[in-house]
This record gives sequence, structure tokens and C-alpha cells, in this order.
Amino acid sequence: MTQTFFFYDLETSGLSGRDDRIMQFAGQRTDMNLQPVGEPYNILVKLNDDTLPSPDAILVTGITPQQTQTDGLTEAEFAKLLIEEVFMPDTITVGFNNLRFDDEFIRHTLWRNFYDPYEWAWSEGRSRWDILDVVRMTRALRPEGIEWPLDSEGNPTNRLELLSKANGLEHSKAHDALSDVEALIGVAKLIKTKQPKLFEHLLAMRDKKAVQKLVNLDTKQPFVYVSGRYDSEFHKATVAFPLTSAPNGNVLVYDLRYNPNEFLELSANDLAKKVFATWEERKAEDFVKLPAKVLQYNRCPAVAPLGVLEQGDGWQRIGLDLESIEAHKNSLLSRPDFAEKLRSIYEKTKDYKPSSDPEAQLYDSFVSDRDKLRIESVRNAQPGQLADFQPEFQDERLPGLLLHYKARSFPSSLSESEVGQWEMWREKRLQSQLPGFLKALQRLAQTSNDERQFVLQELQLWAEAIMPAPEA
Repeated sequence: MTQTFFFYDLETSGLSGRDDRIMQFAGQRTDMNLQPVGEPYNILVKLNDDTLPSPDAILVTGITPQQTQTDGLTEAEFAKLLIEEVFMPDTITVGFNNLRFDDEFIRHTLWRNFYDPYEWAWSEGRSRWDILDVVRMTRALRPEGIEWPLDSEGNPTNRLELLSKANGLEHSKAHDALSDVEALIGVAKLIKTKQPKLFEHLLAMRDKKAVQKLVNLDTKQPFVYVSGRYDSEFHKATVAFPLTSAPNGNVLVYDLRYNPNEFLELSANDLAKKVFATWEERKAEDFVKLPAKVLQYNRCPAVAPLGVLEQGDGWQRIGLDLESIEAHKNSLLSRPDFAEKLRSIYEKTKDYKPSSDPEAQLYDSFVSDRDKLRIESVRNAQPGQLADFQPEFQDERLPGLLLHYKARSFPSSLSESEVGQWEMWREKRLQSQLPGFLKALQRLAQTSNDERQFVLQELQLWAEAIMPAPEA
């Protein structure tokens, strides 16, 4: 098949990919020259009665739970559409901060609805890409020909709505998924037109083998790296150095902007305190962060060889010089024990806290090939077949997940005992969400205009409708 881009955006009930839900999905397929192919998608997804959305998020999007119930697809219908129509073979899925946000929601939605949560992103010529880091590297290294916006305080910003406005691109309504997709395609066209070599280089970096060729532990070399974790003062760009292996076949890199000598003598315990420091601890005046992070090969990192800094004022724009880089690199190479201490520390890091909830256990392990066949049989089963459908899963997560799948999309298939189990889980989940939900409603009600008050009232009615009645 011919390779295509699929640009997409989500509006969600909150910020957590595993706990919150997709409420709006929009997307547009294009050819490799960024010309539209087919009609755009603009879909609402029903918010189920197990979720109290973030009032702050709903005020941003204006999409109420009631609207999704009236006009939306069920999660099961939405997941089927994604697999059969959107994530076709040879599709490059593209978003704006999608690797860290939107893609997490997609994975968890597919997991809850008995689809493979990973194959949509890599099998049969599929891949994914993130324009946010493309924008960052373009601003840092090749800004010519593009207007770069500042925020209200005069600081550089890469917010999509401000970038599109500064360059006269179509973006009729920020935080509406379809409008954001239109702006995203416009920004991609702008960079492809003004800086085509950088555009094509970063497009190639969506292949983890290409990244590994540049960033590896066999032939360690400094490289240019742009990441949201780095300093805004230097356009999120630095020169990094591959230090040691990291979990899941990735690599730990050191930010050569910082002299490593003050860290080399620290004990493993002191280094671990920096790695695992809480948000409050990091805000303390005397806290010195450890300038190391995990680079994930399969997350399309914005990386480039040092040679890109030789053009124009590249070194000056990112506030570095070759002499300092070499000195800091040599200090690291002189102390291999430092890298070994960090390797052992990072082996203990986990992205998610353990959970007894099968919906939150996506990353606990991979599903076996045997269970993949049973998963396929679940989603292929007709609603009438699900009532007595009891696949012999090997994976302990899947029976509980099946109960939730049936309850959300095929509630008539539940037995009396299953209804009881579901209601117990639903009440526990809602009760955990309720305090934060009510606190946000009260805070927002004090400063809201009539339109916002209407949305808040709708949220109040939603909560009243779905909260389990107290026992008599």
C-alpha cells in the first residue's frame, strides 16, 4: 500500500491515559506531500457512567458527558473504527505531543476493548511521529522562514494555537480536536516547506533503528537532543551523551551542558535520592537536579549529529561550545563507575504504580499468543453470545477486563452476580473521583460566566445521575 500520514487529536475527560477517557477524536489522512486524502473524522465517544470528568478539562473543550451520550459511539464501536479505518497498514500516525499524551489514551482504549494495544503503532508498515519535537528542533536549529510566537509574558512558546496564529494558519477553535488537526497539518506543511532537510531527517528518526545508529553505547558520541525536559532558555535543546543502558532496551543519556564533576563522587544512595525526588523536593532552593534522562528509541526522539550546529549560529543559539562539551564528556568517560551506579538505580524505576485494577495493568506484561486468539474471539462475539462466553484465559488480567467490557458496551449480557461485581467496582472508582470533582466544581463556580455555569451545571447533573444511590 502507499504510505500515508494520519494526523489526529483527542479531547479527553482528564490527563491520565489509564484513568481518564477519550471524549472526542478527530483526524485527517494525507499523502506524503500533506495533501488531504478522503474526508476528515470528527467523532464523539460516549463517556460511561463509571467516570467523573475533570471540570477543568470540560470547561476547556466545552464537550459535556451528556453530549457524548447523545451523539457518540460506544468505546467498543470506536475501537473497531480505529483498527479497521484509521490505523491501516503503512499509516504514519501523527499528533502534537501524542507520544506522551494521546497515544497513551489510544493504547488504554484498545486494551479495554480487547484489541492489541501496540500493533497499531508498528506492524505492517505502521509507525508514529510527533510534530511537537519537530517544532522544537526547528525553532532551536533552523528557525528561518517561520514566525515564532511569544506568550503573554514575552517568553518563547510552542503552543499550537499561537504558532498557527503567528504564521497565519487556519485554526478556528483551539482545543477542538478537528480544528487542532487542521492547525497541525498547517504547521507540518510550514516546516516541510521552509526547512525540508530537517523535516525529512526527523521523519526518519521515527524508526528506532535510525535513532540507535546515532545514539548507541557501542560507538558513544555526543549528539544534539531536543526534549521538553530541557531548558526553555535554550529552546529545549542541548548536546547529550549516551551513558549506559536503561530499562526496556533504551539508553540513559547525560546532558553535557552541565559539568558532571559534582555528581561523580556521589554515592549510589545520594544519586537515587535525586532520581526519585518528589515534586516538592525538586522545588527546594538547594536541590540540584541530576542532568540525566532515559532516551526511548521508539518515541521518535528529536536527535541529530553535532554537525547540524556548524550551520549559522547553531552553537550560540543553544548556548554551548565544543570545548566544554569535550571536557564534560571526558570527565564522564574517566568514571565508568558513575554510569554503573545510574544504571542500577534506573532499573528500579517504574512508570506506573502497581494496581489491582485490570484496566490499569496494561504495562504489567504482554499478552501471550494463546490469549491473543481468545481476545480476538471476545471482540468477534455477538452481544447475545457474550452472556455465556467464558474463554479460558491464561492471563489473570483478562477475566476482570472482560467483565468491564461487557458492562460498558453490552450490559444486557451480564449475569446477576456480574452486575453486582461491576457495581462494586464502579462505586469504588466514582467515590475515589468524587472529592476532587466536587472541589473543582466549587472553585470554578466562583469565577464562571453564564456559558461556563451551564457546563458546570451539566457536570453536576451528570454526577447526580451516575453516582450509586446510598443504601437505605
